[in-house]
Amino acid sequence: MQTSLKLICTLILLGVVQPLWALNGPQQLEAFLKDLTTLQADFEQTLQQDDQAYTSNGVFYLKRPGLLRWEYTTPSEQLIVADGDRIWLYDIELEQVSHRSQRAALVGTPAQLLSDQAPISEHFQVNDLGEADGLSWVELLPREKESQFSSLRLALNENNLQRMEMIDNFGQTTRFVFDNLQRNLTLDATLFRFKPPPMIDLIGDL
Repeated sequence: MQTSLKLICTLILLGVVQPLWALNGPQQLEAFLKDLTTLQADFEQTLQQDDQAYTSNGVFYLKRPGLLRWEYTTPSEQLIVADGDRIWLYDIELEQVSHRSQRAALVGTPAQLLSDQAPISEHFQVNDLGEADGLSWVELLPREKESQFSSLRLALNENNLQRMEMIDNFGQTTRFVFDNLQRNLTLDATLFRFKPPPMIDLIGDL
């Protein structure tokens, strides 16, 4: 008995056997979202279209419920702000601002998952995809028919979000890799406000 116990402990330490108390993907996602109030992270975003990949980088801010800010720094500067009522998209290079209803825009998206404090199962079917690349993967299938995405896949490690993959209704995949993730910081309220600059093209709902 003692020999068997020592063997199991050794295998656990070597990573060969997963401890019984280790959380699976859905459990890690629940733990990540629990008591989450704010979030800040650097991100790399890659859009895969056929044989072409387009990469951009920036900083992401979140304040629950319902406030989001995406700052794209490369290859071009863009700003997306969700103020709780509307989503604003400011293309700095084109000097153009677009906006639409936040409620309609976020249906079935990762932004809805992160910013909404409702239970995950209210908006998504949650499937455990197991482990790959040392990460625990979860698949989320939007329940709303109006969703622009057919599948969302999240990768977590030690209850922290590491990667995200979105597959839209056209089969295109957008991947995010997060770095320097910090949760429950005090974020300035002005991050989630947007006022269109004067003398700039303003377009209604996207």
